[in-house]
Amino acid sequence: MTTTSPAENLGAAQTTTADDAATAHVDVAALSEYLLGRWPELRRKARERAGDPRFHKDESLTPAEHRERTLEQMREMVAADDKIAWLAFPERMGGFDEPGANLACFSELVAADPSLQIKSGVQWGLFGAAILHLGTPEQQDRLLPGAMDLSVPGAFAMTETGHGSDVQSIGTTATYDPATEEFVIDTPFRGAWKDYLGNAAVHATAATVFAQLITNGVNHGVHCFYVPIRDAETMEFLPGVGGEDDGLKGGLRGIDNGRLHFSGVRVPRTDLLARYGSVAADGTYSSPIESPGRRFFTMLGSLVQGRVSLDGSAVNSAKIGLAIAVKYGAERRQFAGAGVDEMVVLDYATHRRRLFPRIAEAYAGHFANERLLDLFDDVFSGAGDTPERREDLETTAAALKSTSTAFALETLQECREACGGAGFLTENRITSLRADLDVYATFEGDNTVLRQLVAKRLVADYGREVKGATKTPAGMARFVVERATDAALHRTGLRRVSQAIADVGDPRRAAGHLRDAETQRELLADRVATMVEDVAMALRPAQKAAPDEAARILDENQVALVEAAAAHADLLRWEAFTDALAGIEDTGTRLVMTWLRDVYGLTVIERNLTWYLLHGRLSDQRARTVTGYVDRLLRRLRPHVLDLVDAWGYGPEHLRAKIASGAEAERQEEARAYYAALRASGKAPISEKALRTSRA
Repeated sequence: MTTTSPAENLGAAQTTTADDAATAHVDVAALSEYLLGRWPELRRKARERAGDPRFHKDESLTPAEHRERTLEQMREMVAADDKIAWLAFPERMGGFDEPGANLACFSELVAADPSLQIKSGVQWGLFGAAILHLGTPEQQDRLLPGAMDLSVPGAFAMTETGHGSDVQSIGTTATYDPATEEFVIDTPFRGAWKDYLGNAAVHATAATVFAQLITNGVNHGVHCFYVPIRDAETMEFLPGVGGEDDGLKGGLRGIDNGRLHFSGVRVPRTDLLARYGSVAADGTYSSPIESPGRRFFTMLGSLVQGRVSLDGSAVNSAKIGLAIAVKYGAERRQFAGAGVDEMVVLDYATHRRRLFPRIAEAYAGHFANERLLDLFDDVFSGAGDTPERREDLETTAAALKSTSTAFALETLQECREACGGAGFLTENRITSLRADLDVYATFEGDNTVLRQLVAKRLVADYGREVKGATKTPAGMARFVVERATDAALHRTGLRRVSQAIADVGDPRRAAGHLRDAETQRELLADRVATMVEDVAMALRPAQKAAPDEAARILDENQVALVEAAAAHADLLRWEAFTDALAGIEDTGTRLVMTWLRDVYGLTVIERNLTWYLLHGRLSDQRARTVTGYVDRLLRRLRPHVLDLVDAWGYGPEHLRAKIASGAEAERQEEARAYYAALRASGKAPISEKALRTSRA
């Protein structure tokens, strides 16, 4: 796998001395513009749409009403002059051939209503994208117009009740009948029903159905078929097609998720989406990709945009929750401070700890998604479409999506708690947003399964490197020596001893090392490399073991695989953040953002201090310094934190939370004015405690 490099100008990303803190500030307008990324005008239009009340979520609607409103909102999007929903489609069909811009704009729609975002994603990003990426030009011309203009609402029928992430094992079959030149679609048992499908319960009149293609007695694996499922006039199921509503869900109630099943449903041979595999009239199968395994992963890889878009959407959702919680925390007062007034809760160390590191992680996630969008656009625009880059895209998307969706859920819960009872009110958005985001953790692949996918790629890359390095006796000897040296240096504590000697008596020196960008990268990258090497070595015996023994070895190391993938995602985000610092022109803003990058890097290290100590990567002295230095950085960031969340560009029309509207500041000022007037009047009652003290 091609790894990202550290920033070319790490010197510009170094944390400066405390004496320079007076120059620290955030140019909100410039930073906000910088964050718009590669397609600023299109993203700005998408954000304006997300702020338009016509597209906002209405919490008062019943699920049935919400579903119909969401469909009508999509029709308004199609009718709009800007046609933002068609950015990814071909110019010859009225689109713009802008795959990366499409996902950047799609991620903004979560601020309006996650149900609208996901239903749009089902229609144009799954149903339409399957036709676009798996169909031939003739099939695109014939089938895409209806998907684009919503005259054919569609479902994406891949997931089955019995098989979610394991698409290769789905039970639905498409058996070719040469006598009629048709495929016969069947779901032969209950577990093969297509399930959790957006649009399937009410609105879809067609579906892209994934099934095992069988012709001339040979199963050629999973392929995609365009299948009409309802009469467009009566909305009744067509013969052989059945289904039911999935019912009430924990969130996304504006989407009509449902189940579909098929019994002897016949579709023309020409409706097999045939870019990667086709069947001739006599039943002969052919494909431009000879390997069945590579063919399957190529087909699924062409639909990777779902993971890319969910990554950006999850980060944006976390930003919205954090902006609400920070704005409320900057106004909400609780418990008396040194003076008469109660303290703003954002001035408490615990509140800073709850929210500020998450702001740093949201920025890291943002910059990582920008990189991912660039990679996606390069591949799908054709500018850089190579097998290696497609593999990098799939791995990076899996790593970031699994990380950002988990981060968003944890962050929204923390924001809810940080806002107390007010955060639990629906009018303040956070609980509703979290409920809608909950399923993002399993959309487009369960997060744990995705991390296993990432780790297997990392282990495979490591294996290729080792194989290349040990082809000769000299290479093998060098490899053995390097492993022995690593064990002597790290696992016997020699590196920790040298660090302790260098830092003894001077915690500032230890902190100085930790705030160095190259040190942070070394610690993060070394953890990934070590974890991958350890699990790769543990898995080596499985290569020559019997199937049962190989399965046991894999099971024993499954948790380690997932942890290695998570560490890899942390490194990707840190590198993206660090590289982005060099693009910030304003010195004061870059200084604040560097502090924020340091907070992200050091909190990742702090979360994993046990690993660094056990593996000899940090001395006790430096390990003890991490938390103290993070707390110092959080105090430095306090004056700038409102500017940092404002730079995300979400106004009141996006946040739509009463506690983030300034209403709390008005209440607090009213209370302070009341008590001030009461004290001035001389009529304020004396507390019992003060009375006892005066008598004593």
